[in-house]
Amino acid sequence: MSEEIFNPPVKRFIAGAVCPACEAMDTIQMWDEDGTPNRHCVTCGYADTLDVNGNSVPKELPTRVNVSALKPKAADPKVQTVQFFPNPKLKKPE
Repeated sequence: MSEEIFNPPVKRFIAGAVCPACEAMDTIQMWDEDGTPNRHCVTCGYADTLDVNGNSVPKELPTRVNVSALKPKAADPKVQTVQFFPNPKLKKPE
């Protein structure tokens, strides 16, 4: 049996770098993953990847529009709609 050795990426702090989200200085870690540079703020948790030109490519936040896992629930067949009619005997005296 061959054992695969997993080497985690080496994360390094970038001196003088400012987080684009919380504007904290010297809190950005950078590392390469499959040739793609990544960065992460240890203060606020902001994370993104960089393209070839060094421009930020932020990860898309999950919302109700872009998450297909959150599907609306089907209506329960045992549930019925009820319509209330006003009781004429309960009119307020004028």
